[in-house]
Amino acid sequence: MTRPPMTTAAESSGPMRLNRFLARAGIASRRHSDELIAAGAVKINGAPPTGPGDRVDPAKDRVEVKGRGLVSLPQVNQYMLLNKRRDTLVTKADDRGRRTIYDGLTLRPGTVAVGRLDRDTTGALLLTDDGELAHRLMHPSYGAEKRYVAIVRGQPSHTALRRLREGVQLDDGPTAPARVQRLHDDDEGRARLELILKEGRKHQVKRMCETVGHQVMLLRRESFAGLDIRSLAQGTCRPLRPREVNALRTLVGLPKD
Repeated sequence: MTRPPMTTAAESSGPMRLNRFLARAGIASRRHSDELIAAGAVKINGAPPTGPGDRVDPAKDRVEVKGRGLVSLPQVNQYMLLNKRRDTLVTKADDRGRRTIYDGLTLRPGTVAVGRLDRDTTGALLLTDDGELAHRLMHPSYGAEKRYVAIVRGQPSHTALRRLREGVQLDDGPTAPARVQRLHDDDEGRARLELILKEGRKHQVKRMCETVGHQVMLLRRESFAGLDIRSLAQGTCRPLRPREVNALRTLVGLPKD
């Protein structure tokens, strides 16, 4: 699989959509930024934009927002590790009023989750406004590992475990090889598995296990790209340490901060 093109730190904040620029600058969410643009509250180099899709180069263009003056991107990005709790959605808002991971968190408007976890899945979730880092971490060619522990119905055979390790055929194509081991069985006819993947498809762990005949009862992501949540209570988050940020950037071929 082809990797995204390599960029330097300066290039990673190159031209971008105007609404994304405003969100990363902390002015508003992308949706609210669209409303500000439509209301005529934003100018680029003294002229009104044609729409939220206009391109802005943060290094060259002057962006003004009514009541806020000139705006610019933050010099320091935000990096947060969340231990996602069960029954929360990885979305900014839900039209059915269900709880989301953002409820109660103090984040910049441009800080979003890197990938997703299902509503009933718990565990490690990275949030950041560093768009280039997020993009690379989600690209399977960079090999960011996700370590899951799954409790499945039944007790997988050696053949089932081998199939998971070698890759199984899903409706969107075969999965890449994974590291899989059975941790232990319980008295209720269930097994606890550890799965380490370098892909991040929708419902992937659940679909893989179901393909070999074992329904996932509980699923937890123990770590993401080397970040683990062992010392983090469910529903809480913490900022990444500088060495953790640099480890992530090194992993995906970006220069250290």
